[in-house]
Amino acid sequence: MSARESDHTRLVFGTTTDGRQVDLHRLTSATGLSVEVITYGAAVHRVLVPAGGRLPVNVALGFPSLDGYLSPQRSYFGAIVGRYANRIAGGRFVLDGRTHELPHNDGENALHGGPNGFDTHIWEVIDSDGARLTLRTTSPDGDMGYPGTVVVDVTYTLTGDELRIDYHAFTDAPTIINLTNHTCWNLAGEGSGSTERHVLTVNASAYTPVGPGLIPTDDLSPVDDTPFDFREPTPIGARLRDRSEQLALARGYDHNFVLNSPTSGAITFAARLTDPHSGRVLEVHTTEPGLHLYTGNFLDGSVIGTSGRAYRQSDGVALETQHFPDSPNHARFPSTVLRPGASFASTTLFKFGTEDAAAA
Repeated sequence: MSARESDHTRLVFGTTTDGRQVDLHRLTSATGLSVEVITYGAAVHRVLVPAGGRLPVNVALGFPSLDGYLSPQRSYFGAIVGRYANRIAGGRFVLDGRTHELPHNDGENALHGGPNGFDTHIWEVIDSDGARLTLRTTSPDGDMGYPGTVVVDVTYTLTGDELRIDYHAFTDAPTIINLTNHTCWNLAGEGSGSTERHVLTVNASAYTPVGPGLIPTDDLSPVDDTPFDFREPTPIGARLRDRSEQLALARGYDHNFVLNSPTSGAITFAARLTDPHSGRVLEVHTTEPGLHLYTGNFLDGSVIGTSGRAYRQSDGVALETQHFPDSPNHARFPSTVLRPGASFASTTLFKFGTEDAAAA
């Protein structure tokens, strides 16, 4: 492949227990950035960043084979999660006066769309062109307790050193929707150990504190003088062991940040992650109002990644752009209601670089 070409390759990744084929699509940009997406969960399997003439480095956590993604310990690595990303308290919400009950798959709460959420769907590829891939799934009325038939398209596009994810959804009846990509990053390289030395900046002056079950209270709390103040570059591990009730409840960071967005719906800078050792940088820009920071708190060494190494706590960090957790049960949170005739649209950009390039 020449320096000016982009590339798209399709391979068979595996077969489910009921005989359905899962494919892997490898997108490669002109600069050499490569992203592998599997049709199971529309999941990002690997993100390979150029390494100065050496072999590319994978910076995304994942499983070496389809079996890992099919396992109950799948950890949502790289997947598109929905219909509702994050938690809904008690697995219950009221829409237009009607109460909807959802499966409880996180204690008493509903998490990431339920036990058979979008991360378990085999998505259909409806368009592929060079370094672009669009996948679709259809969720019927009543799926995991959610009302309305919803059609969701997700497009991955590589341009230079940028991965763009566009989400679109339509419904035939009032429903709720909250979509995100659950990639966990380690800029030092997948399987290389803790990300606690990664330096993080988050464009947020407030966050949503949580109570039992990691369900948000109704507060939008200032980050001032708390371990949640990442407005200036700060190592993730700098305050990870502070005596904070919030950190104790979550066993680390598992919290939503209220992004400082100058214009609703505009693509806005959300976060910057840097690995000081390699100099690799990841910037996140989004149209979403929230960024959920998760520091791999429940990784306990029982999961083996693509490198063949076990993942432990803090070995990856997720920067999930989304609406707020449990929004249907909080009137002051941005609405996640989608109605017929309207469309859900969201965009997130992941921009890769190095410290020298970022400073240029």
